[in-house]
Amino acid sequence: MASGGGLHDLIDAHYQALYRYAYRLSGSSADAEDLTQEAFGKALARIAQLREPDRAKAWLFRILRNGYLRKVRDQKRHRVVPLDAVGDVPERADGFAEVPDIDPDRLQTALNELDESFRTPIILYYFEEFSYRDIAEQMELPIGTVMSRLARAKAYLRQNLTTEAG
Repeated sequence: MASGGGLHDLIDAHYQALYRYAYRLSGSSADAEDLTQEAFGKALARIAQLREPDRAKAWLFRILRNGYLRKVRDQKRHRVVPLDAVGDVPERADGFAEVPDIDPDRLQTALNELDESFRTPIILYYFEEFSYRDIAEQMELPIGTVMSRLARAKAYLRQNLTTEAG
């Protein structure tokens, strides 16, 4: 991967997915742009650490998430909803399929209300199609914790987006 075109290939292959992830995490196009640029800058500095080129997307997502977490820690201004009060809800076969057309802005607002530890698994699983195992590795959590957070975050979003519909 240390070839001259390596980073350009990475950018071409993953820029849109990384930007989408950054936007879902931050809720702002300006922040998403900054996070994406920073992630590629860090990736360039650490390109030698990428041992498995087929894992590049997960590697880039981890770099971006770490940058996002640093920003949030620095700002300490994020309003979050504690999900301890939301019980685990029985799973339906397909995540959000039963929720009728949801306004993307309302969805982003609801995502913004989630703590990052719940928002990240939702984004990675439903929007970026990461597996439970990939999310667990990304967040350094047991798979069971990832599954529980997904269920609770999904329950919160379903409740929030269906009760305020219209």
